[in-house]
Amino acid sequence: MNLANRITLVRIFLVPIMTFFLLIKLDVSPLTIGDYSISYNQVFALLLFIIAASTDGLDGYIARKHKIVTNLGKLLDPLADKLLVAAVLISLVEMGKLDAWVAIVIISREWAVTGLRQVALLEGAVLAASKWGKWKTAIQIAMIIVLLLNNFPFTYLHFPLDTIAVWAAAAITVYSGIDYFIKNKNLIPLSDPPAGEGKKGRPGA
Repeated sequence: MNLANRITLVRIFLVPIMTFFLLIKLDVSPLTIGDYSISYNQVFALLLFIIAASTDGLDGYIARKHKIVTNLGKLLDPLADKLLVAAVLISLVEMGKLDAWVAIVIISREWAVTGLRQVALLEGAVLAASKWGKWKTAIQIAMIIVLLLNNFPFTYLHFPLDTIAVWAAAAITVYSGIDYFIKNKNLIPLSDPPAGEGKKGRPGA
């Protein structure tokens, strides 16, 4: 258990704690600034999310820099990312801050791409994240932060940044997923190989 894997585990352990503070209803007056208000437990959950999201990439960087990449890390890192995003999206739906269809689209895309990665591994290929995938992650995180902040400070400006962020996240999530599958369509088996024929490694696109 090296440092990189421990950071990944911290991200996983933060997920249920963050979800607890998102969904719990405390009998405490919310933090109020003029007409703007936000519950203290939501603020704490937001801080936990920012901490967890900031570790995404840090564990991989440390593992590569110190040459301590492990099979456990390859398994845990994408799992931690999916758990974090899925937990927050489902919580936002429960809180009435996000439409269920948006959460379904994003979560479905994440697990579909994860499935394609697993197929690639069986074929001996490792699929690197595309630039659209990186933009997708950044916009999803930005959307979640805006929603958890209750659109602050744009509430005062009457600017619907939260709505724009949701549609942007949904659009780039769909586009990046389609782009990922098109570029790696050669890894999708259309039929079973003939009996006795072994698996052939294929390079990732």
